[in-house]
Amino acid sequence: MKSSFEFLASSLYEHLAHCDLCPRCCGVNRLKGEKGFCRGGALPRIVSFHPHFGEEPLLSGQRGSGTIFFAGCNMHCVYCQNYTISQFDEGEEVDCETLAGFMLTLQKEGCHNLNLVTPTHFLPQILRALHIARKAGFSLPLVYNTGGYERIEILRLLRGVIDIYLPDMRYSRDESGIRYSQASFYPYFNREAVKEMFSQVGEVVCSEENVALRGVIVRILLIPSLVDEAMENLRFLAENISRQIFITLMRQYRPMYRALEFPELGGRIDTVTYERVLRYGLELGLKNFILQ
Repeated sequence: MKSSFEFLASSLYEHLAHCDLCPRCCGVNRLKGEKGFCRGGALPRIVSFHPHFGEEPLLSGQRGSGTIFFAGCNMHCVYCQNYTISQFDEGEEVDCETLAGFMLTLQKEGCHNLNLVTPTHFLPQILRALHIARKAGFSLPLVYNTGGYERIEILRLLRGVIDIYLPDMRYSRDESGIRYSQASFYPYFNREAVKEMFSQVGEVVCSEENVALRGVIVRILLIPSLVDEAMENLRFLAENISRQIFITLMRQYRPMYRALEFPELGGRIDTVTYERVLRYGLELGLKNFILQ
């Protein structure tokens, strides 16, 4: 008899035959080699896996966040700093047994958690690998590190599986999601996703080492010409989620990939702008900012 975890992995695998794992619902049969927007196939494509010490301190701690970078993405952000991973076919396809081995290796190396970067389009394969790894003793907290363009129907299946959600909130206006990421109705899907994530795991709970064990950490990247949208998303979090939610306010934007094709994206975020957004968030009553 299948365990509940194995049953979930098998159930999600059925979605690959008419892929609807994300809001795009491309409908392609990935099990037969067809590829949709994300270019993901039947096997997970891995770019790298290693302990990562550059994530939020709540994730990296002293021993690193055990990061697995998946190739491809269900968004095409014109300013993507990891565009060689997200937009091109970097990496290597591996079977689920190999992926499970990567997970076990990161645990043996002492990582605090397993950080799944851009996992949405490979969820069935990830869950199958996790099932294999858990039978071999894998037990790290799971971090779902996503651009935030998610189907709530799929996220609901992950209740009790994911420990830490790490979603981006990129836009608050439909036209921006379409123009800069080819992501229709991004604000709707993104906000519904964050609500669901928070309903599953709530506010951050930390270990004695001050490393997150559970909870939601929202990433907000400040982007030239989109600062007002970042502030709108801060208001959404304060009024609809929790004033205690952890928010990483990121100022490391630089015009990469195709950003210079859009004159409004050609600048950088200065200190005055960053401090203005932070001050606005504090005025909303938001308590827990991680400044990067």
